[in-house]
Amino acid sequence: MAIQRRNFLRYAGALAGLAACRRASEPEPGTTPPEPGPATVKNDPPLAPEPVLLGGEHLKILVLGGTGFLGPHLVEVMQQRGHTPTLFNRGKTRPNLFPDVEKLRGDRDGDLSALRDRRWDAVIDTSGYVPRVVRASAELLAPNVRQYVFVSSISVYTQTTTPGLDETHPVSVIDDPKTEVIDERTYGALKALCEQAVEATLPGRTTTIRPGLIVGPGDPSDRFTYWPVRVAQGGEVLAPGNPADPVQLIDVRDLAAFIITTLEKGHVGVFNANGPAETLTVEAMLGACKTASGSDARFTWADAEFLEAQQVAPWSDMPVWVPPVGDGVGMTTSSSARAIARGLTYRPLPDTVRATLDWWATLPPERRAKLRAGITREREAAVLAAWHAQHDPAKPGKPAKPGKPAKPARKAAAAG
Repeated sequence: MAIQRRNFLRYAGALAGLAACRRASEPEPGTTPPEPGPATVKNDPPLAPEPVLLGGEHLKILVLGGTGFLGPHLVEVMQQRGHTPTLFNRGKTRPNLFPDVEKLRGDRDGDLSALRDRRWDAVIDTSGYVPRVVRASAELLAPNVRQYVFVSSISVYTQTTTPGLDETHPVSVIDDPKTEVIDERTYGALKALCEQAVEATLPGRTTTIRPGLIVGPGDPSDRFTYWPVRVAQGGEVLAPGNPADPVQLIDVRDLAAFIITTLEKGHVGVFNANGPAETLTVEAMLGACKTASGSDARFTWADAEFLEAQQVAPWSDMPVWVPPVGDGVGMTTSSSARAIARGLTYRPLPDTVRATLDWWATLPPERRAKLRAGITREREAAVLAAWHAQHDPAKPGKPAKPGKPAKPARKAAAAG
């Protein structure tokens, strides 16, 4: 099954389900795509000497955005660790969130006046997609902050046909660097230009975080949520590809904790932030969903070629998963060894599943009525029926042809 990079990016966007297609001033965080294992990393960039804590024990931190998906978790970590957050956004997304936190109103694309003549120890940019807009905030804040954290994406990488992508891998370039059209063709390259704009403005004071698929409570895209919810419903579940196919994701709470750690320790440079530390297979991911929910789910594994013939798309219809071929090799096996060496840690996947289900249960019925990612139950049933028609001719109600033994379906019980 040929996996084209543009198809992966169309659904990965790698920071909030192509949240990149939002206006550049939208205060939601980028997302932006378990370290599929201890990928062997060659030429891993050397780590700088361990710096001292930036700004002492108590930091004043500005968040550009802060009320979408990643932002609230950042604020919670800051408050837990005794830091003082300030949020800058347009006030259109959950304006009443965190009533005890200072909020500055403005628009990244045109009105930064609320940021003038203010000083912070650091700034975290969760909402930058257009280089011009990112450069404007970086230039304004450069004299008044010590460190600038830019949340980017692993979608910046190009030629992702080899495993173990690390921070030295080439990034995408774009024919027209002034374009502000954000789509699956431009997203990664524009993110790379945003990174470069910040580093050029604050050389040696920039921390670039490249997450993969960010998951967990609060995710508006349902790109991972589909699996905990669907598996919890039980019954026969369509499972994609080979059970051993690697997948990658990072709990939003682990990502937020690492970002704040980079500020507390003054870590600068570029860091992939994917997870977990060891290889995570799609079978283990679904097994964690079954274990955490206690459901009676039964997994029927349909190979990539069959799914393609049925027009079941990886990443969108079958969230998280892409076949580990072509560009899918690098995008499902990126290395976060450098971030791990600087303090990135991972909670057990069942914890992420349970937290996701608990959050999902708090949503209004109309929100839970239709998942925003994943195949519908009706379509899933049709695809499963087609699979059994091809592979289970002896299934009850469908006697096998005389002289031709039935072909068993390829099923795998989830671990745990």
